[in-house]
Amino acid sequence: MKVILLAFSYGLLGLLSGQDGPSKDDIFDFTNYTVNVKLKQEPHFYNTSIRDYKAAVGQPAYLHCFVKNLGDREVSWIRKRDLHNLAVGVHAYSRDPRFAAIHTEGSDDWVLRVANVQLKDTGAYECQVSTEPKMGITFWLTVEVSKAEITTGTEVLVRAGSDINLTCRVANVAEPPSFIYWYRDTNMINYALRGGVSVETDQHLRTSRLLVARATTKDSGNYTCVPSNSDTASVMVHVVNSERPQAMQSGVSSTPASCVPSILLISAVINKNRNQFLSILIQLMIIVKFIYVTLKINLNSIRHCIRDNSTFINMIM
Repeated sequence: MKVILLAFSYGLLGLLSGQDGPSKDDIFDFTNYTVNVKLKQEPHFYNTSIRDYKAAVGQPAYLHCFVKNLGDREVSWIRKRDLHNLAVGVHAYSRDPRFAAIHTEGSDDWVLRVANVQLKDTGAYECQVSTEPKMGITFWLTVEVSKAEITTGTEVLVRAGSDINLTCRVANVAEPPSFIYWYRDTNMINYALRGGVSVETDQHLRTSRLLVARATTKDSGNYTCVPSNSDTASVMVHVVNSERPQAMQSGVSSTPASCVPSILLISAVINKNRNQFLSILIQLMIIVKFIYVTLKINLNSIRHCIRDNSTFINMIM
């Protein structure tokens, strides 16, 4: 019967075209039409442009499979690495409660949800339809570690009276953080009573900027950026009364102001009394002074101070 209908169709195409038989273009057009009609009647996947999904650790992932003309067939989700059947229809078949199937009645969208994704969930997942033979389409899930980063590094030195300016960026998150909090040590400072503290958060850019105006030594501490959906990031802020904290931070050779009185005092004493015992005693005093300064300023700066003082003593002895 199919052969008769096909021959009749070919003949009809030939008569309509004024030829003894159908042309090559007529055959191709007819074949495409037949395939399209059949495709519209049989189950098939569509809207398959998005097959690569990303999610951050701890966040949910949703894989969407669109099936047209499903009829009485069923949709299954298979994890490719171990061929484990995760779900059939809306019923989950995994012992891992993080996996669930979601479907709205009358919709073509069959969703596999993976709650609280972990790095081990990275891999291929196949959406299958129970035709004979089975038809399937593969999706890829990439799980990333979301993290925050404070762009100034892990340690910042600020001169008293200047502003503390910190920027936190959140990377590898599927959705913008709903909030980004700032802490100094254990105290949240987004809404601090201290004047001069402001926080500007741009959820679209996933950034937050903290400004502490006219910083004092009391503002020193460990500053932490805490996004709602990411790991935290911290920076140690030192507010010092030194005239040149930038030199201390960059390691530029300089003599801290706290070392200057000691140098002047030592110079005066040595000039008055040059005996060897007093010189040794004075050098011991220098060491004690430097240890004390080390606890309050910066180790690199103190090294420069010791070196400069040692050179000074050798010159005058």
